[in-house]
Amino acid sequence: MNTTDLLHRYAAKELDFTQAILHQVSLKGRNLSRINLTRADLSSADLSDADLSGACLQQANLTDADLNGSNLVGANLVEINLIGAELIGADLRGADLSGADLRCANLHQADLSGANITDVDLNGADLSDANLANAKLGGTDLSVADLSGTNMDGVNLNQEERKQAGTSHHWTTWAGS
Repeated sequence: MNTTDLLHRYAAKELDFTQAILHQVSLKGRNLSRINLTRADLSSADLSDADLSGACLQQANLTDADLNGSNLVGANLVEINLIGAELIGADLRGADLSGADLRCANLHQADLSGANITDVDLNGADLSDANLANAKLGGTDLSVADLSGTNMDGVNLNQEERKQAGTSHHWTTWAGS
């Protein structure tokens, strides 16, 4: 499926694109709110500044995707693959990222307030200056991510988890940044 096909079908009120192959597609700045891209391949896609609010991307592959500045408010991102993805300044308020793979993802200045980030792999992720206020983090190891300047207000961590969360690393993403 190409960009034109997807946009025409979406404009015709079709929302279900389960398992669509959209490798390297460019949907920059597009409104795709409430779209269903469950198990879709969006690896290396450009979704920067896109509106994906309320979208279902459960088990989708977004390896190395560009989601900088995107709106993912309330999105279903359960078990999503965001390895090496760029999410600088992305709005993920209230999103469900449980079981997600965010290894080496860049979430610098992302807003994850109120998000469900349980059992997430953050190994090498950049969460510097991100907002994690009131996020649910059960089962997620924060010691493997860069948390410098991160807002952790309202996050329930035990003493050992708080100590580990204070550890800051400077990682290199898969893209070399």
